[in-house]
Amino acid sequence: MTRSHDVGPTDTPLLEHTIGEALRDSAARYTEREALVDVSAGRRWSYGQFRQDVRRLATGLHRAGVRQGDRVGIWGPNSWEWTLTQFATAELGAILVTINPAYRQHEVNYVIEQAGVTAVISSDAFRTQDYPKMLEAAGDFTVKAIMGRSSWRDLMSAEADEDLLDEIAAGLDPNDPINIQYTSGTTGFPKGATLTHRNILNNGFFVGEVNRYSPADRICIPVPFYHCFGMVMGNLAAITHGSAMIIPAAAFDPRATLQTVERERCTSLYGVPTMFIAELGLEDFRSFDLSTLRTGIMAGSPCPEEIMRQVIEQMNMSEVTICYGMTETSPVSLQTRPEDALDLRVSTVGRVVPHAEVKIADPVTGETLPVNTDGEVCTRGYLVMKQYWNNPEKTAEAIDGDRWMHTGDLGRMDPQGYVKVTGRIKDMVIRGGENIYPREIEEFLYTHPDIIDAQVIGVPDPAYGEELMAWVRLREDAPRLTVEDLRTFCHGVLARYKIPRYLAVVGEFPTTVTGKVRKVQLRQQALELLATPGAVDDAKASTAAQDSP
Repeated sequence: MTRSHDVGPTDTPLLEHTIGEALRDSAARYTEREALVDVSAGRRWSYGQFRQDVRRLATGLHRAGVRQGDRVGIWGPNSWEWTLTQFATAELGAILVTINPAYRQHEVNYVIEQAGVTAVISSDAFRTQDYPKMLEAAGDFTVKAIMGRSSWRDLMSAEADEDLLDEIAAGLDPNDPINIQYTSGTTGFPKGATLTHRNILNNGFFVGEVNRYSPADRICIPVPFYHCFGMVMGNLAAITHGSAMIIPAAAFDPRATLQTVERERCTSLYGVPTMFIAELGLEDFRSFDLSTLRTGIMAGSPCPEEIMRQVIEQMNMSEVTICYGMTETSPVSLQTRPEDALDLRVSTVGRVVPHAEVKIADPVTGETLPVNTDGEVCTRGYLVMKQYWNNPEKTAEAIDGDRWMHTGDLGRMDPQGYVKVTGRIKDMVIRGGENIYPREIEEFLYTHPDIIDAQVIGVPDPAYGEELMAWVRLREDAPRLTVEDLRTFCHGVLARYKIPRYLAVVGEFPTTVTGKVRKVQLRQQALELLATPGAVDDAKASTAAQDSP
């Protein structure tokens, strides 16, 4: 391989059926095996029972007026009702619009209008969000069911109309859109990635294949269902292998997650790096019996090498894989393999997944670059979304004429096809003409004995254009860390221009619901901090930062 281009294996054929057909086949093969466990609700389903309840809900939705192609919103945290809704809408060919549980009024208004949502299923309330009240303000719907209320019970009250559902299934196509997921844009309104049965069913299946799932596996899913991580890599990977979907709690809780792994004897655990950091950081972490764990997935944001090593060594997850992708690619395009050497599993995001292509391209010309050269990660194949819903202009910006999806991520590919993500194009810092990739510096800062998490951003500078600012979280009882301490630690290892000028020590980072650190918010906070009188030289900036919220 001389160019940064690789094609995934094709020995296992793609699944050419719908999600409903996949569930039908699994329910027939694994009828008595456990399909779904909602720990906090105390509810369990075998595959046979699960499909029966899915079809009851699908019948109820149809009688309430939901038809193929209708957009059905779902709004709430993880629950058994959420999972039933995911599969029931697929039975009807209705398009499930997954709504971020953290959305405020203007955001949910936008999504409902932009997608043309006519029916909504939501939870009653979550944290500070009163969903029913917010939905009243958002518009009128042909169906509005609140989980746990009479409206939900009404939908579940009828027996499944098998003849009707079989007739509907016969008219569905795997290439039909089945899901709209709104990307968490940092500027402007989010875009609705439109995904088909074929997109997400195959992505879940092949992720499960790489993780060697079987009916013996029990997957602990603390990541949100509204995102591909939960509903595709979790739920669809499970049902295509006869594995069990285990919901530890409505929202991520590190203690509840490890308790669930122990009590439900889970073999696989999912999470973004911040979740694993929180679990490893529990004071009584070593008291949990995690001996049943074998594998799992870490994804959602770049994985610090040190955290990956701890997950493998301290959580018994010897076959854990790292997945890389984006909502627009269903989501996984690159994945490490369980048999990969440890250094590859902690330093790369693996190789291209089956039936897909990945290349590293020049962000300006689109030319495929030589191996070991930084460029934009692009992917092509069955996994690329159909479109951004009702947004042809943004679709054309993201997907070129040859159907390559441009990710906006920077990466490099080695001669064996392993890809290392080096940052976001928009996160790249240009200091005095030098291109700096924050990921490299963050990885080094993780080796500091007192730093448990680190984020590096660029801030404006009149002399160099941009300067580096490090935001770090320290271990409990760690001594005070000054910017001079940090610069001394970096001296002689990092090139001088890569050593951060500013330092902020904080208790936590602003994150999205999926656990991704919101660097855009860190940049905003940095500007406010550096505008504070006196906080302009290194030492004063450090002192001011450590006193800030």
